Amino acid sequence: MTTVSRHVRPRVLEALSDTRVVVVQGARQVGKTTLLREVVAENRGRLVTFDDDLTRASAQADPVGFLRQTSDGLLAIDEVQRVPELVLALKLVVDSDPRPGRFLLTGSANLLRLPATEDSLAGRAESIELHGFSQGEIVGHKEQFVDRLLAGDTFLGATSDLARNDYLERAVAGAYPEALGRPAGRRRNLWLENYLARIVERDAPDVSNLQRLGELPLILRVLAARDGGELNIAKVASDTGIPASTLVPHLELLETLYLIQRIPAWSTSLSKRVVSRPKTALLDSGLAARLLNVSAAGVSPSKNGEAAGHLLEGFVAGELRRQLGWSAESARISHYRDRAGDEVDLIIESDDGRVAGIEVKASASIGLRDAKWLLKLRDKLGDRFVAGVILHTGGTSGPFGDRVSAVPMDVLWTA
Repeated sequence: MTTVSRHVRPRVLEALSDTRVVVVQGARQVGKTTLLREVVAENRGRLVTFDDDLTRASAQADPVGFLRQTSDGLLAIDEVQRVPELVLALKLVVDSDPRPGRFLLTGSANLLRLPATEDSLAGRAESIELHGFSQGEIVGHKEQFVDRLLAGDTFLGATSDLARNDYLERAVAGAYPEALGRPAGRRRNLWLENYLARIVERDAPDVSNLQRLGELPLILRVLAARDGGELNIAKVASDTGIPASTLVPHLELLETLYLIQRIPAWSTSLSKRVVSRPKTALLDSGLAARLLNVSAAGVSPSKNGEAAGHLLEGFVAGELRRQLGWSAESARISHYRDRAGDEVDLIIESDDGRVAGIEVKASASIGLRDAKWLLKLRDKLGDRFVAGVILHTGGTSGPFGDRVSAVPMDVLWTA
């Protein structure tokens, strides 16, 4: 695969200009080391990795001395979560010399969720998420979908040559760079299986003392089966045979390792009936498809059409999470459902309270009933509601009332 330009890179360089510690976080094998090498070369810094046993032992023996080995310039440390005592030493080092741009770290776990590091990095570090390739990165286009949607764009007039199976092929392929570099089918599937085994055997024990880590793939498989669906702890516990009390910290670990994302329920003062359960989605739809042992053809309408809907909703949620890493708007993702039955798959809300709604449909045929929840949400919110779009697998777009439209799904990465 040719070199892919990462859209968050300018954010990393910007953060280094005024922040003492910059942390690039994301799942293993999403390209963090490659990005680090590029930034280090540009800043004439030094890169060390804790995947090297000798380097890791040196840092464990003398954390402060290790950090002070590069007194001038940038020290970049790859996979810092493997030596948690080093993160504690950072506090001492950067407090004694608060110059910005001294340390650039990567971690395959969310360091700010780990008890041993949370207090040490607070106020001293900026965290930037890096995920697998976005669809726009793959085709060389910096997506502006989130910004345009929150500006009120409903993308009327958009057309696409893609069909339902094309979208499913993209979802099944996923976003891990190395997996995308392999042929679809057996070779890519083997990579994904080995990837998950490595996470369970190495990364999870690095950041957690939980028992039953070997059951993480089972939990992921159950979540993948309802990708983008609401999280019902009791149901997942029943399906996995794992007690709910044991399951909760395992779900937190999967989130810490950037394997799943929780999409919180969106609430508004207009209603106190909002359901509080979050949705969960695997951050990589290709991994979700492998866990379910399905291909794009395997989720055709005649075989397993319901799985296609879950897969595509998880795919869209992952693309939105990536885009929030570089969008000009500061926004958050949530979902909406109240006890009266009103529900919207995904909500994007800006810091100043503007709200946009997104429905995801695996069908190419869209009717007024597919727009009803967006229309109801628009009427509830009034001017706060700026746009609603139904992302579908057809080739044309059309209006469904004021500020609501149905558009081809690829506006996510062509806008």
